[in-house]
Amino acid sequence: MNDTLPPEIPAIPPFPGLSASTLATAQANGQHCGLIAIVGKPNVGKSTLLNALVGQKISITSRKAQTTRHRITGISTRAAAQFVFVDTPGFQTLHNTALNKSLNKAVLGAVGDVDLVLFVVEAGSFTPADAKVLALLKPGVPVVLLANKLDNVHRRAEIAPWLQTMQERHPFSEFVPMSAKNAKDIERLFGICEKYLPEQPWMYGEDELTDRSEKFLASEIVREKLFRFTGDELPYTSTVIIDKFEEEMGRNHSRLARIAATIVVERDGHKAMVIGEKGERLKRIGTEARQELERLMDCKVFLELWVKVRSGWADDADRLRSFGYE
Repeated sequence: MNDTLPPEIPAIPPFPGLSASTLATAQANGQHCGLIAIVGKPNVGKSTLLNALVGQKISITSRKAQTTRHRITGISTRAAAQFVFVDTPGFQTLHNTALNKSLNKAVLGAVGDVDLVLFVVEAGSFTPADAKVLALLKPGVPVVLLANKLDNVHRRAEIAPWLQTMQERHPFSEFVPMSAKNAKDIERLFGICEKYLPEQPWMYGEDELTDRSEKFLASEIVREKLFRFTGDELPYTSTVIIDKFEEEMGRNHSRLARIAATIVVERDGHKAMVIGEKGERLKRIGTEARQELERLMDCKVFLELWVKVRSGWADDADRLRSFGYE
């Protein structure tokens, strides 16, 4: 384990104390509910999996390895069972910055108090980065090996011996070769996870999909488009801050959201890169983000974007906190 991590690792808050009557009601209704952590190295498909499990996009995706930066809860309630999935950042080992310490803190907190862990790897592969995440998992918590991106494996016969080597690495409760993009695989995964849910009341309302606010989702969607339209040109140490998030009723009594956001980069050259020639790249980022937010929020969105330079922010603990990082 990285010995530069902070000594105090917060866990997901435990289930609130239950009265005898509350527990009896849950038992009478046959309710089951549990926390399921989704962990793995960067860019292994955790956010795509969470979105598929929830049935709606709540966690952003891109080819950049450090896309997910916060612990994001996705909720799916099916019949009497409520699944509370926790998506985590990929465990960081390359750079010892304050930002990466914050990301690793979120990973360790997520595996601290859960009913089940989904350990996501690419089917047929196991790298040193995978091994570092596996070493974080606590004994006593069931772990399902989720061999994702099975659709990328051309010779399926090689999966069986690979699974045997994985069993020798850790006493996994179950093995699930699958693709997060395959609806049948997702349905099968629900059946597997349900066996590990304890009998207790639901933690959230039946229709809730996430514990994150629309303001948070707005910042994440803008950041996703930022990464997608800059590719590998822009360092991952860029972030998005929401300066204004106001809602009002439109002329036809429909909801309208006015959002102003600042894209924070570390150098003047990065700022020029984000803005693009004659502002075209920034305009495209804003347009794509606005359109997706309108679909997610089901309302009209007015979005303003600005770009500012804040050198060294990713290694400044105080500024990280002010930007919303734990």
